[in-house]
Amino acid sequence: MAKSKPRVKAPKAADKGEIITIKTLISHKMESGQRKDKQGNLIPRQIIHHFTAKFNGETVFEVDIEPAISANPYLLFKMRAEEPGEFEFIWEDDDGSVYSKKQKLNVT
Repeated sequence: MAKSKPRVKAPKAADKGEIITIKTLISHKMESGQRKDKQGNLIPRQIIHHFTAKFNGETVFEVDIEPAISANPYLLFKMRAEEPGEFEFIWEDDDGSVYSKKQKLNVT
């Protein structure tokens, strides 16, 4: 499988108290483990099963992802910007891989 690529669309700056929207997407096949290859063998399950968004080290959004979600899972959530800091977005894969991306937020 090709390397999964995480993408994030979030503002780089916000006013104090502003509610901001964060959008994430990761390129990933999300193999359910129920399909078969050309030889009739089951293709092993490989899904992103957990996503966590942290801001300044504190979890602000977290979700367990089930096998029924489509390929390239897209998540959107909102957060109130109270202070400047750094987001860390973490995707965990069944095969033990962990993908992450960081982005700073300036709050004035």
